[in-house]
Amino acid sequence: MANGIVCFGEMLWDILPEKELPGGAVMNVAYHLQKLGEQVSLVSRVGRDARGQGLLDMLHRFGLDTSLVQIDEQQETGKVYADMTDPHNVHYDIVYPAAWDFIEYTPVLSARLKDTATRYIVFGSLCSRDKVSLHTLQQALKEDVVKVLDINLREPHYTRAHVEWLLTECHVLKLNTAELELISGWYHPYVDKEQAVRMLSERFGITTIVVTMGGEGALLFMNDIFYVEPGIAVKVVDTIGSGDAFLAGFLHSIIRERAARECLVFANALGALVASYAGGAPDYNVNDILKQGN
Repeated sequence: MANGIVCFGEMLWDILPEKELPGGAVMNVAYHLQKLGEQVSLVSRVGRDARGQGLLDMLHRFGLDTSLVQIDEQQETGKVYADMTDPHNVHYDIVYPAAWDFIEYTPVLSARLKDTATRYIVFGSLCSRDKVSLHTLQQALKEDVVKVLDINLREPHYTRAHVEWLLTECHVLKLNTAELELISGWYHPYVDKEQAVRMLSERFGITTIVVTMGGEGALLFMNDIFYVEPGIAVKVVDTIGSGDAFLAGFLHSIIRERAARECLVFANALGALVASYAGGAPDYNVNDILKQGN
């Protein structure tokens, strides 16, 4: 586990008009990393209820380490009501409070983060909306690991001050076009993606920034060089979790020490593949990833 990954944050159920699907940005990332063969541990919290057990059962089936998933005796497992009116732009009602708002900093978690085999921590902006999980994340980010931030700006669950703190903590940043425009607009009138990315890199000292652009593909800024990968035409079922899959594919490629453009190509292909399925954690054949668009 020399490249061990800890994914910290929400695990929940996406409640769609006709069904419920497992989800949560960080759980989705962990799921895809596991499918790609990485050593990953999920740090989260579920209620002692049927939905919580359902999530744990699913993760066990796929062999994902859930030893750091806590059980909450009071709060229910997280739920998100998804508005699927536009499958290309899903809107979310994220129920508060939920069990994952109360992740505790335990000795077991501390030991895992201090283990020299743990090299990365993946976290988002949503998972620290409550002071309990925020305190735990603050403690976790004190450790000497590569910090990967997946911004997920969902109103009303963030503030500018909190996002700025997260940005100062990360080494690798992933965000979408709308989030890039919003955040960069706090400091300078938005002109274009490359200017905005460079400004954030310089302001917060982030050397690797990747921007997902939906059907337009993705942009990567790494080692002071920009790379752009065009979108892949797929039949979109929904976009739930496609950005999470993208991040997992990108981090997997970084760990495998692939060239920057290869990292972007692989991540883009995985994000497109997941958009062709329902939900954020679908079952798929890893061998099909790079077949997208061919």
